[in-house]
Amino acid sequence: MWSKIFAGTLASAIAVAACVPAMSAPQGHPCRVLNGEKLPPESGGAAAICSAIEKAMSVRAPKVKYSAEVRVLSKSALTVAVVANGKKLPDQNMAVMDRNLNPWAIDRFAASLAEEVAKAAQKA
Repeated sequence: MWSKIFAGTLASAIAVAACVPAMSAPQGHPCRVLNGEKLPPESGGAAAICSAIEKAMSVRAPKVKYSAEVRVLSKSALTVAVVANGKKLPDQNMAVMDRNLNPWAIDRFAASLAEEVAKAAQKA
């Protein structure tokens, strides 16, 4: 009797283990922020930057596979290296002259970045 229970349990464990990688495979985030500690608190942080980029991309370039590596240069400047559909685009730079980075400036930059990605995808 115990051998039947063990065999049934083992078979169930194997079946579950075979399905788990497909169900829980980590989805790679297309955005990464380097030097996020340089961001001012009012910016919303690294997560806010990636969220703005991902949101803008979903609106302006929804079918484009991309990756964005954001480098925070200072409290008021950043640069982004973008790869869209396997092609590296020119780095995009942003600087706020009269204040620190804030959500409004980040949203505008994300929209501009998404527009550049959409243009590059149309040319390809």
